[in-house]
Amino acid sequence: MLKPPNILTIAGSDSGGGAGIQADLKTMAMMGTYGMSVVTALTAQNGLGVAGIFAPEPSFAALQLSTVLDGFAVHAAKTGMLFNAGIINAVADILEGQSFPLVVDPVCVSTSGHRLLEEDAVDVLKSRMIPRADLLTPNRPEAELFAGMTIKSDDDAVEAARRIVGMGAKAVLIKGGHVDGKPIFVTDWLLERGGEPCPLRQPHVDTENTHGTGCTLSAGIAAQLGLGMPLKVAVTKAQEFLNRALRHSFNPGKGFGPVNHMAGRA
Repeated sequence: MLKPPNILTIAGSDSGGGAGIQADLKTMAMMGTYGMSVVTALTAQNGLGVAGIFAPEPSFAALQLSTVLDGFAVHAAKTGMLFNAGIINAVADILEGQSFPLVVDPVCVSTSGHRLLEEDAVDVLKSRMIPRADLLTPNRPEAELFAGMTIKSDDDAVEAARRIVGMGAKAVLIKGGHVDGKPIFVTDWLLERGGEPCPLRQPHVDTENTHGTGCTLSAGIAAQLGLGMPLKVAVTKAQEFLNRALRHSFNPGKGFGPVNHMAGRA
């Protein structure tokens, strides 16, 4: 048996198990990769919302990351919830010298509406992480925040993608999940630097169990990149994994339920 590639998640912990590093590690395992983690924040949360956040000192986040890098070859990585400017700077300082593919999921707000990125950290995220990203995966509100515009159409999404790539990202995937009504398809827009915008569609899944969708998608892309897939193929495979997980989503408790990672490869 070939050794699985090592995939690193740098993100917050979800005590409810549906998002954050828990979702990332489940996704990585289901895709046949070996997951590792740097915990940037502890959250007290369930499907109803986030009750509290405790973040370690930036120096300890940096120590986790440097220790992992000292002990393992990393084949791809993703970032999720980074929470504050100190942690972003500490992580970015170490990532500057690394050559593995990096997927940046710019987590700003939870599914339940709780802020997961301090307000004064947005500019630091833009200046330190976007230029380091091989792929940035914002949802529509995050893309609007970074691009400084409202997205109401496909043309708007493409323009926002161009602006974000202009900020230094090698590629951007603007996710189409934040749509009104019940469309037949959901369209994510992928734009690689120097390339043409590419619409990537998946069937819309009518479910309220959407907790952890962004984490799952970005972790899936990172895992596929670590397996050697080209970017567009990695994104497509991760989309398909997430779509299956949404179709088989369930609710183990109160509030929003998670996607079903165990169904991802069914």
